[in-house]
Amino acid sequence: MLVCGIDEAGRGPVIGPLVMAGVLVEEGRLDKLRAMGVKDSKLLTHKQRKELFEKIKRAVKKHEIIVIEPAEVDDALMSDHLNLNWLEAHKAADIINALQPDKAVVDSPSNNCAAYKRYLVKLLKNKDIDVLVEHKADVNYVECGAASILAKVTRDAEIEKIKRSVGDDFGSGYMADPKTKLFLEKKFEVHPEIFRKTWTPYKDLVKAKKQKKIGEF
Repeated sequence: MLVCGIDEAGRGPVIGPLVMAGVLVEEGRLDKLRAMGVKDSKLLTHKQRKELFEKIKRAVKKHEIIVIEPAEVDDALMSDHLNLNWLEAHKAADIINALQPDKAVVDSPSNNCAAYKRYLVKLLKNKDIDVLVEHKADVNYVECGAASILAKVTRDAEIEKIKRSVGDDFGSGYMADPKTKLFLEKKFEVHPEIFRKTWTPYKDLVKAKKQKKIGEF
């Protein structure tokens, strides 16, 4: 049986892309992934993730990685028919349709796993695929842990690319990071393409600037 595991990285940051990844692996080779030390990326160090990245790609039958830029995240949140969960479902479906597994295990971004599964299954070309949607699937299923590592390492590389292009170290891209917070406040107008403009911290800065301009009249 061919099993696919899917997970994401970068759902919450104000800077940079959301990355989704999937791996296709023969069920009998899942133990090999476990033996390699594959687990949820959050349980590994940066160095361990980087070392496992290429090993996972060699160990699995196929893999698929999708980088979703901030503009596409914003478009989804501003549309009438999409939100962040449904955007992830569309990308998860793209991965499943590309890999064509017998079974797909998906880490659910929604509290309502049943509704998320129904939405996802409608997007699949092959309705016979056995789809399992669970919270913490990246912890409980090694195939999802493998996908989480591919997604996280890819997002980290994308963040490093952005840092080089803007010539500044803005930290992790998450608002809990003081470096990110300061960079956003100083540069939100200089590099608008790297920010998620639908995120409240970005919108608050735009609003404050408009109010300041009105106050100047």
